[in-house]
Amino acid sequence: MRRNKSSHLELKKQMRLLPGHIVVGLWCLFTIGMLAWIAAASLSTSPEIMRGKTLQFETGLHFENYVKAWTANNISVFFMNSLLYASTAMVGSLLVSAPAAYVLARFVFKGNSTIRSSFVMAMSLPQIMIVLPLFFLTTKMGLTGSKFVLILIYIGMQVPYTTIFLISFFNNLSRGYEEAAAIDGCPPMKTFWTIMMPLAQPGIVTVGIFNFMSIWNEYFLSLIFAASEKNMSVGPGLKSVLTAMQYTGDWGGLFAAVVIVFTPTLLLFICLSKTIINGITAGGVKG
Repeated sequence: MRRNKSSHLELKKQMRLLPGHIVVGLWCLFTIGMLAWIAAASLSTSPEIMRGKTLQFETGLHFENYVKAWTANNISVFFMNSLLYASTAMVGSLLVSAPAAYVLARFVFKGNSTIRSSFVMAMSLPQIMIVLPLFFLTTKMGLTGSKFVLILIYIGMQVPYTTIFLISFFNNLSRGYEEAAAIDGCPPMKTFWTIMMPLAQPGIVTVGIFNFMSIWNEYFLSLIFAASEKNMSVGPGLKSVLTAMQYTGDWGGLFAAVVIVFTPTLLLFICLSKTIINGITAGGVKG
């Protein structure tokens, strides 16, 4: 009798969730359909795309579209620039934010709450409000059009979010490890690097992935500070390719460029989705 009642309650719960499941399922089907169409278009010719014959492959699969996109359309330059920006800014923001988050989460000192509030306020500032002062400073220092200045800006933009995320994660780690290390005579900095950093690995990996994808897809700052195509990331780079398509009409090459650009973040999310979920949930459970 108890089992039947439990099954009935579970069925009612699932029925209440059914509309949400349907909406999510339809959205997933739509997304998969769009990705499949883009992938098919990247292997088709421009006449096939314009006639709506993308999925029929009347003239076969045109892998040369990827070669043209990678070489003739400068996608290789944009791709490598984005890889440089995303990788270095991700590592740089973690190196700055992880120690800061640990100190703010584990030590009580005057100004702690003020610093935390400052990070939250920095997260709420729109990019457009700080672009003009940043552009003025970089121009005055002669750094405009440099990859280095873009990396520094990306690191600075990611530090507030990364720090706040890791503060909540360090708050939920047990203090027993630090107490045991202190009894053994381990100094606080060594405790952080050798004990607490490995324990915080799920959170660090998760926020690192978020930072990588955010910088990879960034458009506005790269458009303003890159100054030339040789320094552009994939966002404004694709825009320049789209503008060129108005004159060349190589739509197959354009869709091949789109596939090349979104493949790294798609693979990253698919391969590390379980790590992302574990990192988010681990930060919300008291250790």
